[in-house]
Amino acid sequence: MKIERMRKAVTIEEARQLLLSRRDVLARGITERELKGVVDGGVLIRVRRGWYAEGEAWAQLWAEGRHLLKVLAVHWESSGGGAAFCFDSAAVLHGLPLYRTFPAHVHVLLGRTSHSRVKGGVARHDIQVGEGDLEEIEGIRCTSLERTVLDLTSRLGPEAALSVADAALRRVAVRGNAQDSEVAATWRGELARRARAVSGRGIRQARAMIALSDGRAQLPGESVSRLHLHRLGFTGIELQSHVTGPGGEDYWLDFAFRGLQAFGEFDGRGKYLDPDLRGERSAEGIVIAEKYREDAVRGVTGWRVVRWGYEHIVTPEALGARLGAFGLRP
Repeated sequence: MKIERMRKAVTIEEARQLLLSRRDVLARGITERELKGVVDGGVLIRVRRGWYAEGEAWAQLWAEGRHLLKVLAVHWESSGGGAAFCFDSAAVLHGLPLYRTFPAHVHVLLGRTSHSRVKGGVARHDIQVGEGDLEEIEGIRCTSLERTVLDLTSRLGPEAALSVADAALRRVAVRGNAQDSEVAATWRGELARRARAVSGRGIRQARAMIALSDGRAQLPGESVSRLHLHRLGFTGIELQSHVTGPGGEDYWLDFAFRGLQAFGEFDGRGKYLDPDLRGERSAEGIVIAEKYREDAVRGVTGWRVVRWGYEHIVTPEALGARLGAFGLRP
């Protein structure tokens, strides 16, 4: 049986270890003549001109990790200069998800002496940004978390936009499974105030996604699920609903449909197949633990537990059909 290799996210430090300069490659004993063949054979991947990554490591990266390597290469090319990254490139520096988004360029704010818009895989944007909207992450300048959320919620599709807003709010207002409602309201209010002060393409969507954001969404799949549920007409859905098991265990369910006496669980395959998420547990052990958890929740509450995965959130209609098969309708 073929085991699917799960992709993973990487930190900035991990990405730095994966990125190889041409000098690094030649130091491994590969000659200039051999380099093209090594790249053509997939042993090395050319991240951008003069920068590489091992093919096996590259294959394991999500789109965010791949873009992060490109951002680091551009940063090092500028010798750590004053270029500040924005949009998708700032998002990966902040560790925000880019749901089904595959950036074609590295995005930087336009330098004073530059007149290019897109050159060498780098898109330069002539945008006025105050110093308060800039910060430094591990020595790399980029737009702040809040400014990045404002930019992306107006530029990306709604599913990706809400995933970004949720992830940012989670960092600001969530500890464990609980969200500080006052901190979350203040954060949403400040971003809403800033969004009202600007106009232009996508700003209406940005305002809507900021208002809908909730840091209790732990994965983009949960964010997209919530957006589709909203579109389908479901209301009053509780996130990260707490259930005390028969032995005093603490269980947290992704969604609670209280009017329908049912729980919903977005079930990504990563927790079963990704070694980084499984830790020392086997996939079989996780399946057994999930079954015990689900039995305990049903036994204590008497509620149903409905599961869905990425294949069910491609469209609102697909999720509606999945829920409808279990009798869950708005």
